[in-house]
Order: sequence, then structure tokens, then C-alpha cells
Amino acid sequence: MTDQAVVAGVGMIPFTKPGKSDPYDVMGAEAARRALADAGVGYEDVQQAYAGYVFGDSTSGQKALYRLGQTGIPVINVNNNCSTGSSALFLARQAVESGTADVALAVGFEQMLPGAIQPAFPDRPGALELFEQVRDRVRGVPDAKVPNAATFFGAAGAQYVEEQGIDPSVFAHITVKSRRHAAGNPYAVFRDPLTFEEVMASPPIYGPLTRFQCCPPTCGAAAAVLVSQQYARRHGLRAEVVIAGQALATDFTSTFDGDMKRLIGYDMTASAARTVYEQSGVGPEDVKVVELHDCFTTNEFLTYEALGLTPEGTAEKFVLDGDNTYGGRVVTNPSGGLISKGHPLGATGLAQCAELVWQLRGQAESRQVDGVTAALQQNLGLGGACVVTMYQKAGA
Repeated sequence: MTDQAVVAGVGMIPFTKPGKSDPYDVMGAEAARRALADAGVGYEDVQQAYAGYVFGDSTSGQKALYRLGQTGIPVINVNNNCSTGSSALFLARQAVESGTADVALAVGFEQMLPGAIQPAFPDRPGALELFEQVRDRVRGVPDAKVPNAATFFGAAGAQYVEEQGIDPSVFAHITVKSRRHAAGNPYAVFRDPLTFEEVMASPPIYGPLTRFQCCPPTCGAAAAVLVSQQYARRHGLRAEVVIAGQALATDFTSTFDGDMKRLIGYDMTASAARTVYEQSGVGPEDVKVVELHDCFTTNEFLTYEALGLTPEGTAEKFVLDGDNTYGGRVVTNPSGGLISKGHPLGATGLAQCAELVWQLRGQAESRQVDGVTAALQQNLGLGGACVVTMYQKAGA
């Protein structure tokens, strides 16, 4: 697999609050249409398609893509919790690099309901059952009124505070940074600034988390078109952005050893990142821009260390010194991230992809980071799966 996949086109639609969006199939079709137009190829040229979503009936991917045509190609529906969009991208990249397809489409969409996520199938064992058992044993059974995801990521943040002796208010600075970045993103659902005091004064959720430190339920869609380098050359397509490395990791036995940081995917992220750094020959010190999975501020904070952006135990200084934003060492979530851009589960990984492709092309407008030749992406799904991807300018 020597022919790196080219990200020939990306597209997304503005993210919205639940109840304000088009139906999922309309959103998905529009994002795919935009990615195809950006790539300069037609849907009839696509040889395989991967459609990612979490909440929807089987073959929802066909429902969305049939709006573009019925060409008989394989359409594979993907669900890997919050890492669904990147999992679809992972499969499309494999198809192209293996020579199975010259043109592959990855699309992700989500039509969410307001409020905290509820179990879709309460009549059977939940996928997070083992995770919940570890959490309850280590941190105690949480109040049933607290959103389930917040208990995991809040507990991991609380554990870090206890171990490192830091001020838990440090996490609030991440939301302030997120809103500041999102102000320049026309696709983001929350673009108004927030002060540190406003973040801290918002209702407490769990552990160190307040409401404004949690991502909102969101509707939206995003897509990417991947092609082989040979195909790009033959058809005169833009080929300046390639996937230089990508890894998908799932949980290890260490996930369940009672460490809350590991329970929310620290070891998955670290393992996938090591693989990607080795594949690409690009280290964290070479990266100027990162889109990472900030479902909660505590997770963004911990992911700095898991990705090697700052040594273990130093994330507080990293944040307070402003090394996670413009003028610092690496700009994290220039899009505004999940907290401000929004988190339509199936679309998130491909929205991250779109932002980083725009950064590498120099098309990110007011969000543009100077001198970007490599861009890093991390997309996490509790339960679990983590996809880490390195994008690079061809020939860089």
C-alpha cells in the first residue's frame, strides 16, 4: 500500500441545534454533493461509499446517497459511536490505498434530539455496561439525572485534578478558547464569545464540568472524497493533501484497570498516535494544527498529553501559557471543536477532516494557521474506538 490516499474534496453544511435542521438524508446528500463538487468528480465516478451515523435505521446511508443517484455501488453503513465519521474515512482510505477503489466517498450525518443522549435499546445489555461497572466501582454510582457521558469524562478530569493537585478551573479556559476560535467559523453552532467567569458560573454537571464545558447535541453532515494519486494525475484533480498516516485503535485490558483516564480512551489515543507518527514520519513537535475530540473540556485537556503535544503532567501549564491557541505552540480545534462547532456524532470526524484540509490548502480564512504542512486529527468513541489521522501536503 504505497499509494497514499489523496483527499481530493471535502464538504460540510452549517451545524444546527436539534429541530432546526433538514432531515438526515437531505443533510447527508448535501454534504456529499459539496465534497464531490470540491473534488471535481461526479457521483457516477464513486466506486465505494461509506456512510456514518449513530442514530438511524439500517441503510440510512443509502437513503441519503440515493438522492445523488442509484449507481449500484457498495454503500457500507458505519456506526462506531462518536468516532463514526473517522471510521468511515478509515474504511474509504483503506479501499483506495489497497487498490480496491480509485474513488471512495465517506459521508457522515446525524439528526439528533434535544437534551442528553438516551439509550436506544433499553431492553438489552448496553454497549457501555463494562465501562459503567468500572466507573461505579471507582467513583461511585452517579445520580441518574446526570448525562451518562459526562460522568465518565467528568470523573477522568476529577481524577487528574486529585493526582496532579491542579486548580479544576483550568478546564474552563478551554471553552473560552473554543468559542474564540468558533467566532471565525460559519459552520459552527455557537459563535458568541464566553468569558471564563461565564463558563464557571454555568450550571454544574459532574465533577469539574459545568454546562458550557460540555458539547451540545447537534445536527449536521460532512463528507470527504478520497482518490488514488494515479487517478488524481490521470484526471487532473487537486492532489495537494494526502493521508500520511492513520490508525484505528480499540480498548486494551488497561482500559478497565480502574484508571478513569484510561477508561475514556487515553491508551487508545496514545497507541493510535504512536502508530501514526511512525507511519508518517511526522512527530507531534512538527504539527502546528490539531482537530481533537473535545466532547468535554476535560477530554481535550487529557488528549493534549495522550497525543504527546505536551509531556504527561504538564497540560495545565500548556493551557495557561496559551500553547493551545494562536501564538502558542499548536492551534487546537481552530474550528471551535465539538464544544462550539457542535457534535453531530456521525459527522464529527469528517468535519474535522474538512477543517484540516482547508488549513493545509490555506483556505481556512480567519482561522488560518500559518505555515501548515502537516495536520493531526483525533476522533474518539467511548465503547470504544479512536481514530488518529495525519494529513500532509504532498511532497512536504
